[in-house]
Amino acid sequence: MNIPIILAHGALGPFDEMIFLGIAVVFLGLMGVSWLKSRNIPDELEEEKPAEAAQEPEAPDRFRLD
Repeated sequence: MNIPIILAHGALGPFDEMIFLGIAVVFLGLMGVSWLKSRNIPDELEEEKPAEAAQEPEAPDRFRLD
């Protein structure tokens, strides 16, 4: 059985290809799980309230940052 070497090359011959493809599958699987987990996390940035600094009297030499 002669498998053409396309993606990886080295001393292991066709096993290099299987190792390379195995690592790619594991990586894509982890990225998929990470993406699915991040989709279930609520957006915290939109729910934050402004800081309490707005209650302090504003000095004329300072500007309020939004």
